[in-house]
Amino acid sequence: MIASVWWNKLAATEDVMPGHTPVLTLAYKELQEGWDGPPVTLALKKDRQLKEDGFTIHSEQGRVAIGSPGETGLLYGVYHLLRLQSAGADTDSLQVKENPLYDLRILNHWDNPDGTVERGYAGRSLWNWEELPSVLSERYSEYARINASIGINGTVLNNVNASSATLAIEHLEKVKALAGVFRPYGIRVYLSVNFASPIQLGGLSTADPLDKEVVNWWRQKVKEIYRLIPDFGGFLVKANSEGQPGPCDFGRTHADGANMLADALEPYKGIVMWRAFVYNPTDTDRAKQAYQEFQPLDGQFRDNVIVQIKNGPVDFQPREPYSPLFGAMPHTGQMVEFQITQEYLGFSNHLVYLAPMWKEFFSFVPPASLKAMAGVANTGTDANWCGHPFARANWYAFGRLAWNPSLSSEEIAGEWLKQTFTQDTTFVLPIREMMMESHEAAVNYMMPLGLHHLFAWGHHYGPEPWCEIPGARADWLPSYYHKADKTGIGFDRSRAGSAAVAQYPAGLARQYDDIQSCPDAYLLWFHHVPWGHTMKSGRTLWDELCYAYDRGVRQVRAFQQLWDSMEKQVDPQLFKDVQARLSIQVRDAVWWKDACLLYFQEFAGRPVPYDIERPIHSLEALKKVRLPIGNYECPSEELLNKNR
Repeated sequence: MIASVWWNKLAATEDVMPGHTPVLTLAYKELQEGWDGPPVTLALKKDRQLKEDGFTIHSEQGRVAIGSPGETGLLYGVYHLLRLQSAGADTDSLQVKENPLYDLRILNHWDNPDGTVERGYAGRSLWNWEELPSVLSERYSEYARINASIGINGTVLNNVNASSATLAIEHLEKVKALAGVFRPYGIRVYLSVNFASPIQLGGLSTADPLDKEVVNWWRQKVKEIYRLIPDFGGFLVKANSEGQPGPCDFGRTHADGANMLADALEPYKGIVMWRAFVYNPTDTDRAKQAYQEFQPLDGQFRDNVIVQIKNGPVDFQPREPYSPLFGAMPHTGQMVEFQITQEYLGFSNHLVYLAPMWKEFFSFVPPASLKAMAGVANTGTDANWCGHPFARANWYAFGRLAWNPSLSSEEIAGEWLKQTFTQDTTFVLPIREMMMESHEAAVNYMMPLGLHHLFAWGHHYGPEPWCEIPGARADWLPSYYHKADKTGIGFDRSRAGSAAVAQYPAGLARQYDDIQSCPDAYLLWFHHVPWGHTMKSGRTLWDELCYAYDRGVRQVRAFQQLWDSMEKQVDPQLFKDVQARLSIQVRDAVWWKDACLLYFQEFAGRPVPYDIERPIHSLEALKKVRLPIGNYECPSEELLNKNR
């Protein structure tokens, strides 16, 4: 059964103005099936205060009017009206004016041609390439509908670790079919491309971006794409990172590579999203590399290039300070890349609401300083799309924040709960509070106080701070990041260490550089701190670490108890699904707590405070845990119990 969009109740409506285009016909259909109120009129109208996809909604004297300069704006207005109705808002006297902050609100799919999804935990890829273009699954239009309901207007169909075969004509015909399904919903398609495609697909001897044959090959390929898909959005590129080819292989810069593609796309108004996630074997602090490679290139990129930067300087950790590259390139378009899929947050076994983490980023980076917002998708073929029922809230929250980053995490959670479960405040208020607390809880039981990258090798699911792999690069191993020894723990990024603090604005640099003023949340990110260091709470660092891990376990147990108390207010199957996953999350939280504290205790040489729950595992047993590293599938409860 295909999940519905965010609202539950469908009802008939009085006639509204029928549309004569696919978009307006769709808007009319949505009202007909979902609106339970007075007559609605849709009107295309010029308004200097509205973007093409902005809209107004006015209701008075028993009628509702939705206006927009563009057809897609009218569709967004319809979805917003239905959202208000489903959330229990008063729709009798509406005076709404909505404009998206970002013109590009895009999902990045890490889907592979063979149907697997890198870092996907909700089944296989939505795209059945073997059946396309002749067979169009009904899930394609439902996917587009869900995205349009929250304002997402772009989708990158394939993994950033791209295959050159993506650009073959037979594959582009399949992309064309998907673009046709998405178009009425205001969604453009984009493709991740392999920079070595001229060699691998075109048979050239080089992919040098300044080579005339290479330039011509890309121009002809782009022309071919737009002949098939006139509204094609452009390319996403991962280059010179984790072994992917790029312009640096030919002695050129990232700007050289991005500009060559941008020039090919410019006649068609296409864009290049060039990822700044770059790190290669080096003695330099990994957290500094993106800044070092990209900041000197400021002002050298074409206007239709957007540098896409992960929210933090390392890699989607449960908590990171924001990447200092934001704001450091004032003459270059920038966009933030968030990870909706929970690669480092318990996959789809853990309930972790991500809006608070994204809002923390925006507390440092002004939303208006960015040109766009991207999210690594968490969707798959699972019946509920995202694996964990509450993981859908993160898809929803991403769309809402991409439209309006000033919305609060609480507001978005409340909207989602009312549309997904019930408007009953006895359910909504406590469950919203649970959602709001869930990210901090995950940080507490995984990596508090600025710890990061303590994950098991390869799959990033459980803890393995002791991990040592012969021949592995240092920056792939936890010890590179925690640097625990007899004196203390943490990565020294102060001016006396790697000096990564110097990449931040002067005020923050001074704050982070001083161990006394550095916020506890980032302390071990920026400092190697003695075990006996006195924290702001008055406790030693070791005790503070112990209490943080214990607090995380207690928080998740409280989530479990709260959910159990809601049994009568939730569909039985849905209730049991969440209940089972919370049970796994509690066990995993204890696993994380025991593994990290037992391991770090060997360095600290200090007792665990008496009021902290005693470990239920031994370090020796935990070091024997091995989860399979396959297609990054979400491990089952049976598998976890077997290997723990």
